[in-house]
Amino acid sequence: MTTATGSSSALQNRFRTHYCGSLGLELKQEDVSLAGWVHRIRDHGGLIFIDLRDHTGICQLVIQPEQEELFRQASHLHAESVIAIRGAVVLRSPETVNPRLASGSIEVLVSALTVESNAHPLPFPVADELPTSEELRLKYRFIDLRREKIHENIIFRSRISAAIRRYLEERDFIEIQTPILTSSSPEGARDFLVPSRLHPGKFYALPQAPQQFKQLLMVAGFPRYFQIAPCFRDEDARADRSPGEFYQLDMEMAFIEQDDLFEILEGMFQHLVSSMSRKRVTQFPFPRISYRDVMNRFGTDKPDLRIPLEIADVTPLFVNSGFKVFASNTKEGCAVKALVLKGRGTESRLFYDKAEKRAKELGSAGLAYIQFREEGLKGPIVKFMSEGEIATMKEQLSLETGDVVFFAAGKWEAACRIMGGMRTYFGELFTLDSDELSFCWIVDFPMYEYNEEAKKVDFSHNPFSMPQGEMEALEGMDPLDVLAYQYDIVCNGIELSSGAIRNHRPDIMYRAFEIAGYSKEEVDLRFGHMIEAFKLGAPPHGGIAPGLDRLVMILRDEQNIREVIAFPMNQQAQDLMMSAPSEVTPAQLRELHIRLELPKEEAKGA
Repeated sequence: MTTATGSSSALQNRFRTHYCGSLGLELKQEDVSLAGWVHRIRDHGGLIFIDLRDHTGICQLVIQPEQEELFRQASHLHAESVIAIRGAVVLRSPETVNPRLASGSIEVLVSALTVESNAHPLPFPVADELPTSEELRLKYRFIDLRREKIHENIIFRSRISAAIRRYLEERDFIEIQTPILTSSSPEGARDFLVPSRLHPGKFYALPQAPQQFKQLLMVAGFPRYFQIAPCFRDEDARADRSPGEFYQLDMEMAFIEQDDLFEILEGMFQHLVSSMSRKRVTQFPFPRISYRDVMNRFGTDKPDLRIPLEIADVTPLFVNSGFKVFASNTKEGCAVKALVLKGRGTESRLFYDKAEKRAKELGSAGLAYIQFREEGLKGPIVKFMSEGEIATMKEQLSLETGDVVFFAAGKWEAACRIMGGMRTYFGELFTLDSDELSFCWIVDFPMYEYNEEAKKVDFSHNPFSMPQGEMEALEGMDPLDVLAYQYDIVCNGIELSSGAIRNHRPDIMYRAFEIAGYSKEEVDLRFGHMIEAFKLGAPPHGGIAPGLDRLVMILRDEQNIREVIAFPMNQQAQDLMMSAPSEVTPAQLRELHIRLELPKEEAKGA
């Protein structure tokens, strides 16, 4: 358990003078009062030993048989009962010292015991962290939170939040709370809607993010804003995303350039990692990789840089190749990508069959490869390759006997993503250091992309970002070549946040939306309040919003985000403990002027 510190005098009341985790040799022979939960109870014939637990740790209590009433009380206790005791701190004998406990060198001889709450049998044990279904854990989350690991996760989360506040306040950031009841946004994920009683037929929306409010705070003259903000999105769960709600460190700064924000974020993450965990940042300042470069090298804009593999572009090698499958993918907009596994050319057929299955799951028709074996080349495409192509490829990719090279060909982005998926798949062959945090910035995202289905140019990332080159770029460049001041921060293959330098000029905003097919009237209809604010004096500004849940998840080595949230929903967006979402009464619906029209199967079940 995490040990709490603080003055014992601040704890003087009838329940406790000290915390369990704070007791040590310096308190020997002193009388103390403790309170907490019975972690374990052991009857050793003549003595009863109780492990008493509070949120700071565990302390061993001893009850002797001559204390008949105490002995009788203790013998009827159940695990997780709440008790308060008084007693004297004594040293343990050398052979009974427990080095795993902060209080392991002492024990407390109990002189008085009060049972505050005798626990009934539990749905699952707390002291022994046995495998328990997630459904049961979430239904009895208040019990689950007593378990050591998850208890420490929640305490750690509190400390991270406090450290973030201190760090940003020292750098002149102002914490400001923005509204929870707001208007529905036409962009982004599905909103959670809240019906208005006072305005029948109208609805508030819970904020997907405080995006517009924080930009308006910049217009209002606050130079540096932050809040640890709740955000609400009606979207499906993932291992690294909680359904319904999550928290992010929302930030915005006025009169900044991209580098200014990077400096603040990098310094904060380095500080949090070095002061609050055993982990280490691999490279500082964090590497910056352009979107085009990261896709070419890693096949994803969320790369895990710990994986010691990079994708190579071998498109020029096959321009005039007799291998038509590859040659046909050398024209503009297409690519042939290669990934080399050193020393894996002699793997079993099962190894290649599994790899091909994964490639098909990623959208590939198959998986081309060449093995460089002692006895010669082997693989499904060897017969289509000329000796000259093999020799050039061997030199370009530094291939040696025992290696294998895999290929993907097709549209540039598709080929990159297939090979990126295979890089992640093969990454399991390597032992990655979980204490190594490989942060990086992904920068220079394209402002636009071509929508094949609609046959038009669309925004590719964030429509409110400032285009690099501003109006000049929008007027003079091919839209698909325009880059934006947009950036993502990634750690070990997990995206912590997206951000941007904002477009604060109405004239540039109108032109940016015009290129994507929006009229001035449509922009005014959807975003008129933002346009109006920007017309009244808006400073250049930019921001970002790293996910607090994901950051704690990384620092605590958790694979599931629910392990760092006190009261999470399950994967079906249900709170099993509070039985939410729940039905409401007809009277409540009438008050809100709402009539339910359920899907037929649900109505039939009702």
